[in-house]
Amino acid sequence: MITGELKSKVDRIWDTMWSGGISNPLSVIEQLTYLLFIKRLDELHILKMAKAAHTGLSIEEPIFAADQDNLRWSRFKEAAPEQMFETVRDGVFPFIKTLRQKGEADGEGNSTYTHHMKDALFMMPTPRVLANVVDQLDGIDMVDRDTKGDLYEYMLGKIATAGQNGQFRTPRHIIKLMVEMTEPTPKDVICDPACGTAGFLIAASEYLVAHHSDTIYKDAEARRRFNEGTFHGYDFDNTMLRIGSMNMLLHGVENPDIRYRDSLAQADEDEAEKYSLVLANPPFAGGLDYESTAKDLLQIVKTKKTELLFLALFLRLLQAGGRAASIVPDGVLFGSSKAHKTLRKILVEDQKLDAIISMPSGVFKPYAGVSTAILLFTKTNSGGTDHVWFYDMQADGFSLDDRRIPQPQKNDLADILARWQKRDAEVERARTDQSFLVPKAEIAGNDYDLSINRYKEVAHEAVEYDQPKVILERLAALEEEIAKGREELEGLLG
Repeated sequence: MITGELKSKVDRIWDTMWSGGISNPLSVIEQLTYLLFIKRLDELHILKMAKAAHTGLSIEEPIFAADQDNLRWSRFKEAAPEQMFETVRDGVFPFIKTLRQKGEADGEGNSTYTHHMKDALFMMPTPRVLANVVDQLDGIDMVDRDTKGDLYEYMLGKIATAGQNGQFRTPRHIIKLMVEMTEPTPKDVICDPACGTAGFLIAASEYLVAHHSDTIYKDAEARRRFNEGTFHGYDFDNTMLRIGSMNMLLHGVENPDIRYRDSLAQADEDEAEKYSLVLANPPFAGGLDYESTAKDLLQIVKTKKTELLFLALFLRLLQAGGRAASIVPDGVLFGSSKAHKTLRKILVEDQKLDAIISMPSGVFKPYAGVSTAILLFTKTNSGGTDHVWFYDMQADGFSLDDRRIPQPQKNDLADILARWQKRDAEVERARTDQSFLVPKAEIAGNDYDLSINRYKEVAHEAVEYDQPKVILERLAALEEEIAKGREELEGLLG
């Protein structure tokens, strides 16, 4: 976690850009992304220089050529504001837009970051604003990977509080829960086909570092696999791709596969059954025309609803034995259309549906009040559903209103994870409890309805009332007391 002092520094940078005329929060974070990327390039170049000085050899694959020294962060930060502005606008930005990794074919094999930076637009309004922001960023010690990642996450969190752009943010504690429930391993190939700012991929990388660091860093090949072969994210918003790529970089993943793709419209045979874990919170507002939807998805379920098409996409992307954890709107669980029922039947009968976690509607406030659930399943293509585990989440550690004030005493997340990990013991739980198992046969008998309210029982406490005669006697006594009081009052008034 970042300290209050660091938060204040970030807030001041944000305010500097805001007051300087960049009012769109996405534009603010995008410009900061470019500057952080430029700063990162100079840090890497300095490391190469230090290695060369230590070995007595020339710099191996330098990032900056000898005649590009003025483009380095450590150089232009010392310049006067007007000169800095001109250098960054006319020199640094064209440089990062054409940057290639050494030794690779032109247009192929570019790192994720350099690829997405090619569309970078310089939007700093004045030399004064740029110089101020560069000076403030330079004053933040970002050597530690966790600090860099937390700082960037804090910046992204400010998008969520800015109104209409909040849809790009899934609460980090919900993401963390989903990752911990799926328990990624170093062998996993992980995908988020609607990755946005890459929150799920980052949480998965943090889990792997925390639980499997010896394996993922044991040798050069293991590190290469972790940095280049483990994480895959798609989005059709280039701004999100740039932000997501930088987010991954600042969290220590050097070259993930983050790329442009309209996941529902483009069928790619190379992607079929490629992944062992899908983590996602796909968009579920609106629908698509049949003509603009990948035909192989329509073969699984014919629908225009994006929330159903994404579940069909997960089935296509996953290998046999692969797991998926996705946030879905409640309508997926009980919708009565043919497409809804068909997809639920596929999950229950043809795959292994593992769990449904019903979440309170306030989890995504202040920018959305829709009721959602976490759906977990394993792709088998041969069935396997025995019981489905249901959990009725009542609280997530925050108030469920627009303010989302921390309420650590009201938090079901630890209980969800603990019970999930020992869910075989849940067979003894009653339907009045917060979690319980429901047999497949019962779900099938209910037309594959997966809403928790279909199976949860509410215990009503018996209330005992006095006999009517006793109640009437009390009423008579009250009336007599009221009449007496009125007579006394009349006597006083006289």
